Amino acid sequence: MARELQGVVKGLVKVAEPLARYTTFRIGGPADVLVEPADEEDLARALAWAQERGVPVTLLGGGSNVLVPDEGLPGLVLRIGLDGIRWERPGDGGRRGVVVGAGTVLARLVHEAARRGCRGLEPCAGIPGTVGGALVMNAGTRDGSIGQVVDWVRVVEPGGQLAVWPREQCGFAYRSSRMQAEGIPVVAARLVLDPGDPQAILQEIRRHTAYRQRTQPLRYPNCGSVFKNPPGDASGRLIEACGLKGLRRGRAQISEQHANFIINLGGATAEDVLDLMTTAWRCVRDRFGVILEPEVRLLGALARRWPPDPVAPAPAAGGDGA
Repeated sequence: MARELQGVVKGLVKVAEPLARYTTFRIGGPADVLVEPADEEDLARALAWAQERGVPVTLLGGGSNVLVPDEGLPGLVLRIGLDGIRWERPGDGGRRGVVVGAGTVLARLVHEAARRGCRGLEPCAGIPGTVGGALVMNAGTRDGSIGQVVDWVRVVEPGGQLAVWPREQCGFAYRSSRMQAEGIPVVAARLVLDPGDPQAILQEIRRHTAYRQRTQPLRYPNCGSVFKNPPGDASGRLIEACGLKGLRRGRAQISEQHANFIINLGGATAEDVLDLMTTAWRCVRDRFGVILEPEVRLLGALARRWPPDPVAPAPAAGGDGA
């Protein structure tokens, strides 16, 4: 497979490449084959090649919101590292467009926007990973999300065709998007930002960053928030109310600083993390009747093991509630 791919793509092709180094969790076994496409067309060719041969494909960006199985991932792993920022001239009302490659580090874009007096990305301050990953999961905070400033997203559709989706087609919702639901790779996006005072924007960025540093266990490898917040509540509060802060499995631990974070104390495995996730999920379900939904992407065989127990379907709309 690797030898054939080397004749198809211009980018790097690596065999049995350990994936832990490519994730912020520092967890995960090897990829059968890892490809780092050289450009958008390279990515499209690799996807088309895999589809024609029925080879499973896993998309990987900055690796900040994923859990890779200990046994690794079969087939083809595409690590999308297409970076670059192109600013447009200000338009009506001083609003400014910017076209960004999916592999661009999100923090770089946030700070560059602030220096240029462009606001709208402040809620993304301090979020690790790439712009592509942020778009796929619609990253942000209660103050806003990246999907709100998107004009269009360039994607690779099934079959390997490049296409531009306007924001209305992207299905942005709380920590999700159509790209996430359908496994569609993002290669670039155009954002439109409002004008603002650079110093005020930087101050807002510092506020968001300081809050994350104060409330999140950033000294340890982690994947960010493990579970999405249920409507009207917070997963961290529910897990903490179950008395699970500090709980350990192997070298993984539910953070004592924030219960919706699981940290790698050094040498943690995916099984350790999944065990803690399962414990938290069951405890919150049994005590509060709330079913937590993972925010972290469980890759490969891990996805087939979630949820850990059968979940009853939601009641049909229009019933009498009896």
